[in-house]
Amino acid sequence: MTGDKNNPRFAVRTIKRRMATMTKLFEYLCDEKIIENNVVKGVARPKLVSNEGATSAISANQAKDLLEAPDPTTLKGKRDRAILATFLFHALRRGELCKLQINDIQEREGIKQFKVHGKGDKERYVPIHPSALSRIDDYLQTAGHKQDKEGALFRPLHINIKDTKKSLSPISVYKLVIHYGQKVGINTSNFSPHSLRATAATNTLLNGEDLRKVQHWLGHANVQTTAMYDKRDNRPEDSPTYRVRY
Repeated sequence: MTGDKNNPRFAVRTIKRRMATMTKLFEYLCDEKIIENNVVKGVARPKLVSNEGATSAISANQAKDLLEAPDPTTLKGKRDRAILATFLFHALRRGELCKLQINDIQEREGIKQFKVHGKGDKERYVPIHPSALSRIDDYLQTAGHKQDKEGALFRPLHINIKDTKKSLSPISVYKLVIHYGQKVGINTSNFSPHSLRATAATNTLLNGEDLRKVQHWLGHANVQTTAMYDKRDNRPEDSPTYRVRY
């Protein structure tokens, strides 16, 4: 079966996790004498090439270029600038960004925060970076739906006012990110909205943030998943290559 490489259903870790679940199910069925043979036993599983995440992060300079790529004078540009800032300053998943409503921007303890609806119906609060908040306010003022509290935050432009419940689709967000990536010269062969999540996570860790805090920030159930973004001991510029002297 051939699938979209950007579809999380076909990710190597997803396949391995689901096969492990199937194995445990069939082991149980065999133990209870419900079936005679474990038909999953011996089935080859895909291999991970390393302990790093499959999605590459971009550099800080590339992230800066990406943030400035949309036209700040148009409604589309203002919306897209806000979307890119929401990704790069908060490390949201694509689905989490698409689900955001106006009333998910909440003030808690005097700080504006996103109420993020994550995987498995889990919710978390993520403080909004001042740069992102400024862009979101600019977009909402121009779009005219700031007071539509139960409406979608990021909307298709042609239905910006008429259909308040309809948000940008995940595929539209994917195309948007790829468009601006290509515009600033990023190689998009292994680039996607998840690259922006990986970039934000990697950036915070490189700047000294605690791994457990980043785990909560990202909404990871397992800290080992967060650790895949930790490049502090594997930065190319710190390679022993550059310590060679002859």
